[in-house]
Amino acid sequence: MIRWSIAAAFMLALCFSRSAQAADDPKTTPATSHKVLKEWAIPGDVKWDYLTLDAAARRLYIARSTHVSVLNADTGEVVGDIPKTAGVHGVAIAPEQGHGFTSNGQAGTVFMFDLKTLKVLDTINVGKKPDAIIFDPGSGRVFAFNGDSEDATAIDAATGKVDGTVALGGGPEFAAADGKGKIFVNLEEKGEVVAFDSKKLEVLAHWPLAPAKTPTGMAMDIAHHRLFIGCRSQAMVIMDSESGKIIASLPIGAGVDATAFDKETGLAFASNADGTLT
Repeated sequence: MIRWSIAAAFMLALCFSRSAQAADDPKTTPATSHKVLKEWAIPGDVKWDYLTLDAAARRLYIARSTHVSVLNADTGEVVGDIPKTAGVHGVAIAPEQGHGFTSNGQAGTVFMFDLKTLKVLDTINVGKKPDAIIFDPGSGRVFAFNGDSEDATAIDAATGKVDGTVALGGGPEFAAADGKGKIFVNLEEKGEVVAFDSKKLEVLAHWPLAPAKTPTGMAMDIAHHRLFIGCRSQAMVIMDSESGKIIASLPIGAGVDATAFDKETGLAFASNADGTLT
């Protein structure tokens, strides 16, 4: 995953607030309504990967290689830290279980921590080089996607117990869950999306993204069965999550890493290494 400056990291989250305001104003067009509202200076080095927002608790988790910074999502104040997360890429939140999880890429482990205290409760061994990590409410499991072992580790979000592994047939990048028992994940080098059953841990389909290449970011509009897939070939592919059919392919900036969908405004975003937000 690409590392950019901390200040730039907040372009995506802050633009959502502005787009919500624009939606209430029919005179404001999407082309003119988005701008950076604030920049927050975060102590320490500038390495970071995924941002994870706990909307209910108003906490923002920033994976920073050796540790995770935890911020107040409204003020930008640093309210906590999770240390010794060797090569951490992301954080997953399981609110009902009261647990959070970090994917420690260099260590091949996942930390399970208490959402209130941020105390690490358990160290879970997973596959090689865990990268993306998500919580699936449909199965009550957290899935760590292991780039070098080309699989996904399923973890019970309540107990931290490993429930099994899904062989994906390629190195996974990011993933999305429909909340009903299906997970979708990019295979970066193969240019595919894999769909699998999050309860049975069985692969259901491999869907090609060609002519788009090198998928990284993924987000989902669950209500309309749409996947938004950011590809390094400077395209956002929009795919039907039920059939794997490509609905559209739209131009985006260079070096896309993360993709997000805001259901309140119906807007999908791609954050790009060239300093743009599409």
